[in-house]
Amino acid sequence: MFNKILLGLALVSPLALAVDTPLVGTVESKCTVTTDTMGVYGNPLPYALSTAANDGGVEPVIRYDVVQSNYYKAFITHPISFSESPSLSDTVQWVGQVAVKEVSDPQMADYDTNKIQYDNVTEVALTYAGSTWFKVESVAEYGFQKAWPAGTYRAVVQAECIAI
Repeated sequence: MFNKILLGLALVSPLALAVDTPLVGTVESKCTVTTDTMGVYGNPLPYALSTAANDGGVEPVIRYDVVQSNYYKAFITHPISFSESPSLSDTVQWVGQVAVKEVSDPQMADYDTNKIQYDNVTEVALTYAGSTWFKVESVAEYGFQKAWPAGTYRAVVQAECIAI
């Protein structure tokens, strides 16, 4: 009798076996960002720090290498604060600019014309494959022509390549 019940259940509700099979994939970006030249602040006036060469500074240069065009955007932010500085008792006024310095394809010169700028951010649609070098200008002025306290001043340029 017990065997007939088991046989009946087996016929009415067939045993179902299930398995979850994972799929795994690794995606490597077709866009890389590297620092080509580290920046240095010059101190041309007691109240100014500047990356301009004529002010004794060095503009940082960021290189973007893109394997496939029209899939990425460059986001570059010039500094608006120090990551390290002596104690400051007054305000700092920041000015910055991002511009194309060098390109591997002459068509990339359009990047300067077509860039979008807001706040301290520059966005560039990377519409061509190849390498582009962006230079970043940064100027910081302390108070109303107030001398900077002695010490080390560091700021950071952020550069990202975002898939679109």
